[in-house]
Amino acid sequence: MNTNKGFRLSKLTLVALLVIGFGLLPAIQRDVAATGLNEEKQLVPLQPIIDQADAGEEIHLEAGRYSGPVVITKPLTLIGDTAVTVHNEQEQAAISIQASDVKLEGFRVEHNGRQPAAAVQITGSNSEVAELTIRSKGAGLLLRDAASAVIQDNTIEWAGTSTTPSSQKGNGIDLYNSANSRIEGNTIHGMLDGIYLENSRYAVVNDNRFIRTRYGIHCMYIDGSSVTNNTGEENMTGAMIMGVKNTVVSGNIFRKQSTNVHSQGILLYDVHRSKVQNNTIEGNRVGMNIAESSGNEIHDNGLIRNFVGIQIVLAEGNQFTKNRFISNVIDASAMDSKDNILKENYWDSFQGLDLNQDGISELSHAINPFYEQLVSRNAAYQLFFQSPGMVFLSELHSEGKNKWTTDESPQMSIENTELSGTPGTEGTNVKTRSSLVWMIGLLLLGFSTSTMIYMGVWRK
Repeated sequence: MNTNKGFRLSKLTLVALLVIGFGLLPAIQRDVAATGLNEEKQLVPLQPIIDQADAGEEIHLEAGRYSGPVVITKPLTLIGDTAVTVHNEQEQAAISIQASDVKLEGFRVEHNGRQPAAAVQITGSNSEVAELTIRSKGAGLLLRDAASAVIQDNTIEWAGTSTTPSSQKGNGIDLYNSANSRIEGNTIHGMLDGIYLENSRYAVVNDNRFIRTRYGIHCMYIDGSSVTNNTGEENMTGAMIMGVKNTVVSGNIFRKQSTNVHSQGILLYDVHRSKVQNNTIEGNRVGMNIAESSGNEIHDNGLIRNFVGIQIVLAEGNQFTKNRFISNVIDASAMDSKDNILKENYWDSFQGLDLNQDGISELSHAINPFYEQLVSRNAAYQLFFQSPGMVFLSELHSEGKNKWTTDESPQMSIENTELSGTPGTEGTNVKTRSSLVWMIGLLLLGFSTSTMIYMGVWRK
């Protein structure tokens, strides 16, 4: 009896506590809101801290979350670390730099304002932005008429959903009319274009990485600049170089640009008197697309395992020397392009003849334009790319062969050259793959022979 009474008492007590608890819940919620325990109440206004600082002062931000947007109108250095976050929900730049000689370093920026608003916008000269981690639903860094900027070692990521259309995204780093800028060591993921430069002369774009953008690097109307040692993967295009002259594109690695029918490692369009050299272009739909460009030097590039190695259209007077075409489905295609000089390139699909053992074939290698001409008339023929029938027809096509783009002195081997950016490994890698293929082939042949013998004996 005592036990049952105790049990009933416990149940009554529990019910009472639940009633009291639910009754007090609204009051507790009001108290939480009133005491500022929600996230927004924890934000510390950053603008007053900047306004109170003297010109030229170095501000070290304490760990915490600060609210934007803020405007900097005097020379300042703003330093933080990964425990410092500037958060912005407004449809304007989280941080707007309107003065010269401003430096930002080391902290995080969360920018939820939509494109075209940027996490950081710079209109002053001699600015430096280093080691920031930016997550943006608009643009990352915008520079407008901002000369001599240094943008280095930043991480810029798209903060919206992965299904957001490209038209609603901003660029990672976007320069307009901003000369003598240096952009180095940045990693940009998921933005519209990784780095976009327009009308910005003498820019240095070096050692940056671009992942899943539209164009990793997009250059429009620049002069005297360099695009070097950058890496792009799974973008629609690695480097889109347009309306450019006197520029160097060197030492870059562009892999797996194949998500779109227009994907390519490097596109040169209306490019003149520039150098494209020592790049590794691997696993793209089109390795290098050269259109309406002239007077360029295309030298010592590795075009490896692309759908089409190089595509040349309406390009004249360019020099292609010592490039390496390895394991592409189609090494090259050329159409309406004259006076280009091709020499000492290596074509792994070409069977040459080296009588004097100087490493150069006495036979020339002509680029068959059949496929390019066919597709230009009807794009649907791409469906038959590299089909037996297409290959057969291509081999039959010889009309106007004396006008085809031709390498007059192809290389016979690629030993002691580079593959995928690793010096001195190309010949070794090709030999290793060749040996492996032979070993696998011999094993399959032995297995097939044994099977046939066994089945023949068993049937008897």
